[in-house]
Amino acid sequence: MNLAVEQSFWQEHGDEISAAITLAVAILVAIIVDRVLIGRAVKATTRLDTAELSRETRTRLRLIRRLLFLVIILIGVALALSQFTSIKRFATGVLASTAVLGIIIGFAGRQVIANLVSGVLLSFTQPIRIGHLVSIGDEVNGRVTDVALTYTRVDAGDGSLIVVPNEKVATDVVVNHSAGNSSAPVTVDVWLPPDADVAAARKTLERGEVTSARAVEITPEGTRVQVKAAIDSGADREAHEGDLRERAQAALREAGLLRSP
Repeated sequence: MNLAVEQSFWQEHGDEISAAITLAVAILVAIIVDRVLIGRAVKATTRLDTAELSRETRTRLRLIRRLLFLVIILIGVALALSQFTSIKRFATGVLASTAVLGIIIGFAGRQVIANLVSGVLLSFTQPIRIGHLVSIGDEVNGRVTDVALTYTRVDAGDGSLIVVPNEKVATDVVVNHSAGNSSAPVTVDVWLPPDADVAAARKTLERGEVTSARAVEITPEGTRVQVKAAIDSGADREAHEGDLRERAQAALREAGLLRSP
């Protein structure tokens, strides 16, 4: 009697139980793989002098972890759904019509797929990395805090967080202020009054670490002088620019070339 009840229960709910077990196993495997990747990363950092991973490695590792986790879960969901006879028949009928499936994916998932593919490309080409100061197009300016599968997070520095689709990052103009020649001179602009002596201003500014000071724009409102100064490799460029701008203003004011506020 009990055996008949058990068989009847399994016949009624066997598909649900098998699907739940399959999904649970997939989640467990995804977590184990994720932990293994974290463990290997920790072991790698212990062999480094700095005891930390580079920005390039952290960006790539984070994306690989998320991609593997997503793939394993999707496989688990597909296997779980395959336990149901009705869904299996439906899937077989849909797969038989590849043209319809292609049209559905092409129109409904174009944006998601484009962002996903762009995210994978970004992880390998590395035009930007976590911690880099970037400008994306004409609207996004800030420091990269995360590069995910479909989006990139940028801290604007004013308390706001900008979420940028990876397709935009991959196709728009990106200026990476943290890459390139880290020892290139810093550049700031200083405005002089319309009646100021530009030659005297140049002599006043071209001192110490300042490598050049030249007028680059003359308008009815005044003259824009571009000041360049040397900087040590790896130094904080933002802080150095602010300091240079303040010292240039102070030097010009002390020389009597700026009006006192």
